[in-house]
Amino acid sequence: MHWFRFAVLVLVVTVLQAGLADIVAVTNLNVKPDLLLILLVFFAIYCNTFEAIITSFVIGFAADIILAGSPMGPRIISFGLFGTVLAYLNSVVTIKKMPYQALAIFITAFLTDALAHLLVSFRGQPAPFSVYTVIFGTSFYSSLAGPFLFLPCAWWMRIKVERPR
Repeated sequence: MHWFRFAVLVLVVTVLQAGLADIVAVTNLNVKPDLLLILLVFFAIYCNTFEAIITSFVIGFAADIILAGSPMGPRIISFGLFGTVLAYLNSVVTIKKMPYQALAIFITAFLTDALAHLLVSFRGQPAPFSVYTVIFGTSFYSSLAGPFLFLPCAWWMRIKVERPR
């Protein structure tokens, strides 16, 4: 693992998520792709288990930083937990085809967002009325865009990606 390249990639994706994801958002539903979650699934699939666990917690920390007005910790916990589960699952089941990657992104996004909202609700902060619409929409949007972003990430991280036929 090239840790300097990883740090630069997380920094760039965090800035893109915080600033430019609103450009491609579905505005009336407040749904936008979760680029950091796509990055989490990428590293859980293409790295060994130890590296995937470390990257999951770091990406969760970055996701907590960009959410203004939200308590620190729910994304670290949810990204770390489900990134670890996906990394261990990837050691048993190979997730190399694009439809399987999209399904992995959808399920991981849905579970991490649901757990993060649950943890925030324990602190007594009110949830928006359409929280389930946002969770489902973000998961769906991320799963559509995610597999196409894996190749540029693999190129930057110098990870050899072989697409099965």
